[in-house]
Amino acid sequence: MTQSPDITAKSWAMVATLGFVWGGTFLINELALEGITPFWLAAGRVCFGALLSTLVWRAMGGRLFSAPLSGSERLSLVIIALLSSAVPFSLIAWGQQYVTAGFTGVSMASIALMVLPLAHFFVPGERMTWRRALGFAIGFAGVALLMGAQAFESSGAALELPGRLACLAATACYAVASILMRRLPAVDPMGLSTVLLLIGVVAVLPMAWIAEGPPPSTDLRTLGLIVFLGMVPTAAANLLRVTLIRSAGPVFMSLTNYQVPIWSVLLGAALLGEPLPPVLLWSLLLILGGVGLSQYGALRRLFTRQ
Repeated sequence: MTQSPDITAKSWAMVATLGFVWGGTFLINELALEGITPFWLAAGRVCFGALLSTLVWRAMGGRLFSAPLSGSERLSLVIIALLSSAVPFSLIAWGQQYVTAGFTGVSMASIALMVLPLAHFFVPGERMTWRRALGFAIGFAGVALLMGAQAFESSGAALELPGRLACLAATACYAVASILMRRLPAVDPMGLSTVLLLIGVVAVLPMAWIAEGPPPSTDLRTLGLIVFLGMVPTAAANLLRVTLIRSAGPVFMSLTNYQVPIWSVLLGAALLGEPLPPVLLWSLLLILGGVGLSQYGALRRLFTRQ
C-alpha cells in the first residue's frame, strides 16, 4: 500500500473509539488475572476474538487479498499476526502481575514515539517534520504528567523489572506490526483482521501450554471477562485498528495510545471509586495540544472539507 494517508472525520471517530475501548482493557485484564494465569488469559482472548471475527468475516463473503501473496508478503503476514496479538497480549498479561496499571498505560503511549521514526523511513507520506516531532513530544509529556510518580511506583515484586520490560516489549511489537501492516498489498480489512487473529491462535495456544501446562479451570466471572476481552477490545477493536492503519496510516493510529491513560483514570474513578487527580485537566490539555500540533495538516483538511 503506497498511497498517502487519508485522514477524515471518520478516522478521528475511530481513533477516539479505540482510545476508549483500550483504555478500559487494563482494568479488565487485572480482574481476569485474579482467576486465570497470564498466558491462558492471552490465549482465551485471542481465541474468542478469532471466533467472532471468523463468523463475521464469513458472513461478509470471506474476502481477503485481491491477488495472491508473494513469499515475503506471506512471511510479513505471519510476523504481523504474532506482533499484533499473540506476543503482546502474552507480554502485557504476564507483566501486569508485577507492575502497576499506570506503568502499562505509559508504555502504550510510547508506541507513538516508536512508530514515528519507523514511519519516517518505511511509510510514504509519513515524513518527520518539526511540528509532528514537537507535537508527539508534548503529547507524551502530558501522559507522563497524568501518570506522575504513580506510573513508576514499585510494586515490591521481585520480577518488577522484567515486568516493566515485558510491557515495553509489547509496545515495540505493536509499533513494528503497524508499520508492516501498512505495507501490505490491497486487502479486505475484515479478512485481514480475522486472519491475523487465526494465526495468533495457532501461536498462542502452544505457547500457553508450554509455559503453564493444560488450561486451568475458571469460574463464570473470569470466563465472562475473557469472553469480553476477546469480543470487544480484541475482535471489534482489531477490525477498527486494521481499518484505521490501512486508511489513515500507523502514525495517526498511534494517537490512540495518548488517550489510553486518560480513559484508564476516568474509568477507574467511575467504576472503582478511585479519586480523580487534580493534574488531569492539565494533562488532557497537553495531550490534546500535542495531538493537534502533530496532526495540524489533517485537522486543517478536515475543517476545510466541512
